[in-house]
Amino acid sequence: MNEISLLQGSNRISKINKGYSYDQKFIVEKDNQTYLLRSFALNELSAKQAEFAAIRQMQNYDVLCSKPIEMGTLPNSNIGYMLLTYIDGDEATDILPAYSPSIQQAIGLEAGRELAKMHKLLAPAAIAPWHERKLAKHKRYIEQYLNGDARLKGDTAFLAFIDRHLHLMEGRPNVFQHDDFHVGNLIVKNGKLAGVIDFNRLDWGDPVHEFLKAGMFSSEVSIPFTIGQIKGYHVGQEPDEQFWTLYSLYLAMTIVSSIVWILQVRPSELGIMTQKLERVLEDHDHFNNIIPRWYLEERSYETGSL
Repeated sequence: MNEISLLQGSNRISKINKGYSYDQKFIVEKDNQTYLLRSFALNELSAKQAEFAAIRQMQNYDVLCSKPIEMGTLPNSNIGYMLLTYIDGDEATDILPAYSPSIQQAIGLEAGRELAKMHKLLAPAAIAPWHERKLAKHKRYIEQYLNGDARLKGDTAFLAFIDRHLHLMEGRPNVFQHDDFHVGNLIVKNGKLAGVIDFNRLDWGDPVHEFLKAGMFSSEVSIPFTIGQIKGYHVGQEPDEQFWTLYSLYLAMTIVSSIVWILQVRPSELGIMTQKLERVLEDHDHFNNIIPRWYLEERSYETGSL
């Protein structure tokens, strides 16, 4: 810490052990200010510079997120660092169940509005069209999935659904994607959304793609919140058929990539992931339905006007 001049003489330093990121994360307190320090290997420098720049650009749209303070490398080491303001509060995953359904949905409305702000940032001209990049990834994942030993029962139906709808990705908008927008990366304080964290998976592409994590993760924790996020993003209007079809397409594609990813990164958690994916398949009746069951059944939690 002494090599970072801004943090010299810090009062308190504590390590954060949550999350799948390879970054080392610390909460640093100094002079009544609280910072988030993330350190990383220098071979990630280019990606981290893009992340830091994206967080800086988020300030232009008044997105509730950390403010970028400083980025650099530590002398005589293979370590880089990123210093941000710290967002105080609780992870939404942990705190949402403690609130009433109406407050959960109100927090979801806030989250949806923040996501809409992020999507105002357009992809740089050099970024290839979304459908080209997404299709290439999917082809790699599907090959590994079909040749692997962890195929889901009855996968023929959702694989056919994917094939029938891949063409819908053509011509879709190319905008900023947080790419990990769910309750695990949202901070809540005093019944309000305090901020969005962890931009390290950022990408560029179709804004609808952001919602698949809502179906995968957020709906498991709080259906009222998840419905609120969808409503907040759409300014209180019901999403149209195109939204739900694309949402279902991306969710189905993610079933494939999730199996491949968990086997590569956390093979011991294959059982947990399989249960999660089977729940998603049930939510959509193996993609015979494009609107998830939880959305159709739980809209009674609506909080009213926006």
